[in-house]
Amino acid sequence: MTQSISSSLPQSTTPSTDVKVKVVGLFKTLGTLTLLLIALPFNAFIVLISLLWGIVQPFRKKAVVAVHPQTILVSGAKMAKALQLARSFHAAGHRVILIEGHKYWLSGHRFSKAVSRFYTVPTPEKDPEGYIQALVEIVKKEKVDVYVPVCSPVASYYDSLTKPALSEYCEVFHFDADVTKMLDDKFAFTDQARSLGLSVPKSFKITDPQQVINFDFSQETRKYILKSISYDSVRRLNLTKLPCDTPEETAAFVNSLPISPEKPWIMQEFIPGKELCTHSTVRDGELRLHCCSNSSAFQINYENVENPQIREWVQHFVKSLGLTGQVSFDFIQAEDATVYAIECNPRTHSAITMFYNHPGVTDAYLGKTPLPAPLEPLTSSKPTYFIYHEIWRLTGIRSWKQLQTSINTLVRGTDAVYYFDDPVPFLTLHHWQIPLLLLKNLQQLKGWVKIDFNIGKLVELGGD
Repeated sequence: MTQSISSSLPQSTTPSTDVKVKVVGLFKTLGTLTLLLIALPFNAFIVLISLLWGIVQPFRKKAVVAVHPQTILVSGAKMAKALQLARSFHAAGHRVILIEGHKYWLSGHRFSKAVSRFYTVPTPEKDPEGYIQALVEIVKKEKVDVYVPVCSPVASYYDSLTKPALSEYCEVFHFDADVTKMLDDKFAFTDQARSLGLSVPKSFKITDPQQVINFDFSQETRKYILKSISYDSVRRLNLTKLPCDTPEETAAFVNSLPISPEKPWIMQEFIPGKELCTHSTVRDGELRLHCCSNSSAFQINYENVENPQIREWVQHFVKSLGLTGQVSFDFIQAEDATVYAIECNPRTHSAITMFYNHPGVTDAYLGKTPLPAPLEPLTSSKPTYFIYHEIWRLTGIRSWKQLQTSINTLVRGTDAVYYFDDPVPFLTLHHWQIPLLLLKNLQQLKGWVKIDFNIGKLVELGGD
């Protein structure tokens, strides 16, 4: 999949190539909008039935009132993980304020019954001072008690920069700026983990393509891959193994990447094995909520996997650093069962959607009393998926076994956005948020790589 995506990207900026990209993007966008329009009546009917049943059902659930109700500010409104946390806080009797950047004023999740108010704010990387000031004004106006960032990769650091200003008015459930910077730096993180005696792959910081070209791969037992230290939504899927078949191919590949002292990359040992991802909520070094799921380069399905080794790795790491906030890790479990952390992301992971029916999520975030053990998804919880991604996968089925696998995924699991007691976001995500983004893209004829319904955006070259 990675190779096909990469090969479809424009390799030059000649006028003919530019025109071709725009024409392909035009037809792809129009085709997608047409399919979404066809699906609209079916989804509208499902949501309407859910709403009507919620009105007439004889045994309606009474709204929970928290003993000490708080106002919780949650960012990242366009993303499913923000919606999940909003629902969890609301279900426990708290008031939720949802925010997102101005570009995503069209967030479909703002229409959730779990959301009390919705605001848009400046993009932090473009206007950091404006971003901080907007958050301060919202916190003061809405009398916010706790700010829980559900940030994008770029926004993680900027949310740390808000702590000094916001801490005068509320708790900020996020890491300090220096900690976030270290965790988000793939090379610095592996150095930190290694210093704690934890298993990580061999890694080298690359600031010049010549470092890779001159590297003596003959002394290595495993291949290597290159990853941008700063987040790259497209190139992160490119897992080309190094060295290539010839030195010339290696040089050509490395020179095609935007490697520089200002944009360093990491060359990391590629360890064959099973990929897994985690989400952890921690307070003062205590692991309070944790889940683990099988993973891949583009992960949109989550099912809890018991892996004591990974849990112990995470517990050791967060306790050693005394962390408070949300942190997620990517792991490889090698053939000898050793687990290696290959990446850390100091923010919420979409695997949090597995806690859709867990009543203890709020206590894991807001409670100050230590828990007997970290909360994990309930045994009754179903795997989560995103229905439109599953429908798209049906187009690639070539065998009866593949069809059975797809059907089994749908039967065993549950959509991460659709919730019977809160169905409107399911409609507004697929038939308001994404179509409006597509129409804006159509107006600019920019082209896009794919739609990510989980994150609620179009993955574009040079996009956010």
